[in-house]
Amino acid sequence: MKQFMDNNFLLASDTAQKLYFDYAATTPVLDYHCHINPQEICEDRRFENITQLWLGADHYKWRYMRSCGIDERFITGDASDKEKFFKWAECLGKAIGNPLFHWSHLELQKYFGYHGVLNQKTAEEVWNLCNQKLADPSMSARSLILQSGVTLICTTDDPIDSLEWHKKIAADASFPVQVLPAWRPDKALNIEKPAFTVYMAALSAVSGISVRSFANLKQALSARMDYFASLGCCVCDHGLEYVMCIPATEDELETIFTKRLSGTEITRMEELKYKSAFMLFAGKEYAKRGWVMQLHYGCKRDNNTLRFHQSGSDTGYDCINNYTPSSEMANYLDALAKTNELPKTILYSLNPNDNQAIGTILGCFQDSSAVSKIQQGSAWWFNDHKTGMQDQMTSLASLGNLSGFVGMLTDSRSFLSYTRHDYFRRILCNLIGTWVENGEFPADYDTLAQIVKDICYNNAVRYFGFHLDVQD
Repeated sequence: MKQFMDNNFLLASDTAQKLYFDYAATTPVLDYHCHINPQEICEDRRFENITQLWLGADHYKWRYMRSCGIDERFITGDASDKEKFFKWAECLGKAIGNPLFHWSHLELQKYFGYHGVLNQKTAEEVWNLCNQKLADPSMSARSLILQSGVTLICTTDDPIDSLEWHKKIAADASFPVQVLPAWRPDKALNIEKPAFTVYMAALSAVSGISVRSFANLKQALSARMDYFASLGCCVCDHGLEYVMCIPATEDELETIFTKRLSGTEITRMEELKYKSAFMLFAGKEYAKRGWVMQLHYGCKRDNNTLRFHQSGSDTGYDCINNYTPSSEMANYLDALAKTNELPKTILYSLNPNDNQAIGTILGCFQDSSAVSKIQQGSAWWFNDHKTGMQDQMTSLASLGNLSGFVGMLTDSRSFLSYTRHDYFRRILCNLIGTWVENGEFPADYDTLAQIVKDICYNNAVRYFGFHLDVQD
């Protein structure tokens, strides 16, 4: 029997261990997509206790606690931080097979030096240990980033954001980690949302362009893209229901936009025509600037209406949307490619059943402008666990170019989530190690070392064009 989460955790062979310890473990971390608040980095936030750091905005943990029958008071309610932590410890102790069990204990080991098991019995011990550690200046937001070996972070930012915190971080020579904005224009895309007209007014004010038409909107967004680019932005991200490509004339689009701007409801087809045109415009703008386009899709959000009205978005009430037609994805990419305006693109589906479809779409649009110009993104959200990562990488290897994969990201709001890179790297090395042990790939460590380092770090540096040194 193997020891619980020892140094060889998830590394089932000598080859896997060599790949991990000699190459993956020593490679820096590049977090090209996360939801960390740049203000907290700028101000070097300190945390009063482990609940603030661990449970404050983690809907993964909230969902699991609800499944354990925990009252909402101890999740997002008014219970004390200590009470919330104890309830979480009670749940975690029984989270067999859940990635939260692994993530949480990797974080306890790396940042707090705790190699035991957190459960109802040890809650008091771990609460005291973590809070004692957090009282030390070495556990501030910036220190946690540096401890994690991070070289660059891309946050997630709205087009109307001033980016003031990015400016301040960039001007601070004492912090060596690059923190760059990433463009996330969902509020301008989601024409059906009640707040759309209010958002248009805010965009008008920030851009200096009165947004009274779809043409005005494109001008305003283009101006804001230029502003983001001036501060180092080279990455965008979209949260989509699915990737659609429904044609519409310019007159139709202006009618739809004017109708919605007046406060009138639009039809579902009008919504889809607008979103298709918006994404075609956006893709062409990204290609013009050399930006990477990330498309996250396949999520049905805010399903529990009662709880949504009580707690709001991003509180753990989302699920996989099974309607993600690959034909429209291919049509969308083709519409950009036929005019040579297809940017480097990363496709993430929340539905793991889409792995093979994505793998076949990738091969239709690759060219010599970049290694793996069209990428399948890492196993996302409900899939970033051992099985999900293995399946995504196995599918990518089977249908495309795993060696060109840009690897893992945190997609998190937590400063402790960098252990997800370690989790990913162990799974990656074990997967490749298994192929080598089975005689499916030669034990050529010069080649294997380069593949592992590239997936863990170098591919992302090259693909996004970040000003960083690659790892030899």
